[in-house]
Amino acid sequence: MKYNKLTPLVISELKNIVGEHFVFSDSEILNTILRTKPKIVFLPEAVVKPRTAEEISKILILCNRELIPATPRGAGTGLSGGALPVYGGIIISMERFNTILQIDERNLQATVEPGVINQVFQDAVIEKGLFYPPDPASRGSCFLGGNLAECAGGPKQ
Repeated sequence: MKYNKLTPLVISELKNIVGEHFVFSDSEILNTILRTKPKIVFLPEAVVKPRTAEEISKILILCNRELIPATPRGAGTGLSGGALPVYGGIIISMERFNTILQIDERNLQATVEPGVINQVFQDAVIEKGLFYPPDPASRGSCFLGGNLAECAGGPKQ
């Protein structure tokens, strides 16, 4: 499939969706935001940081309409390249989705947003006398959504 490049009009529409301060398209800023570990680098044309499911829906509708690739991304700690924007386009950063919504002690379940940092979640369940075993090396900075997407569990699994 052939994808299109971002235009100033699309950048403007992205800013209308998530706010001007949450769309980044300057190459110097992109290099700073995307401090990925893999040696292979694929830079997007923009990074977008939504906060709601509705914003993500609008972003994806726009990308679909304009034939622009969209790649979801967590904290960027992964070493497998699972969140690299191979076709360019935009990265949808999940960093603003960082809320622990509920810890159900009775049923040993939790509802969290994908941008919750692993260690933050571990600390929250420890306070309730519970234990969350996945322990990737980057637990102080990696997101639960990325852990799940990449099967990153660490040695305690």
